Amino acid sequence: MSDAKVQVAALAEVGELVGHQNSIYEATAPVVVYVAGILDHPAAMSLRAYRDVPVRATLLSWLFSTVYDASDEIVGRIEQYSPGFLARDTTMSAFRELRPVLYRAVEPFLGDDHEDVREAAVLAALVLAEHPALAGHRDRLAVHARRILDTSGDEIGRRVAWKVLEAWGHDLAGVEPPQEESWDRGPRSDGCGDLVPPF
Repeated sequence: MSDAKVQVAALAEVGELVGHQNSIYEATAPVVVYVAGILDHPAAMSLRAYRDVPVRATLLSWLFSTVYDASDEIVGRIEQYSPGFLARDTTMSAFRELRPVLYRAVEPFLGDDHEDVREAAVLAALVLAEHPALAGHRDRLAVHARRILDTSGDEIGRRVAWKVLEAWGHDLAGVEPPQEESWDRGPRSDGCGDLVPPF
């Protein structure tokens, strides 16, 4: 198997093992912290096999989709059916407390020169900034969210940007709302997102 195929297979395996069916497990937190820690490694700017995007964009996209599974929106929906889901000392609660740490790893890429890296970083940061300790970053992030609404063709990204701006009390008059998805769909509703090679 070529190095490129090994890379793709490894990324897909990590995503599936620690986030199977969009769930947060005990193993999810250390893997997410590790991925956040390698975002600035020079090798992360090598181009992905099968796609002309940097590995860093894929890592940030995976990070975004994982923290989205612990977002206020998703957790709120689960709480309706499983009261106590967010109780103190639960796996989900502990994972959500990592958001300030993860934000610090993502923040340097908010203005990245590569569009895919930049957009994935912004989406991750928008979800992470739901944490009360990150409220001071929201005005700056709102500018990035507006840019996604204005320029991105990615419906999931537009939907996240819209919902975040709405939750933060921004005026969205004149901006066409993105199409709603069913509650159980999200950034990686197919399990692996863009980690599976096209063959």
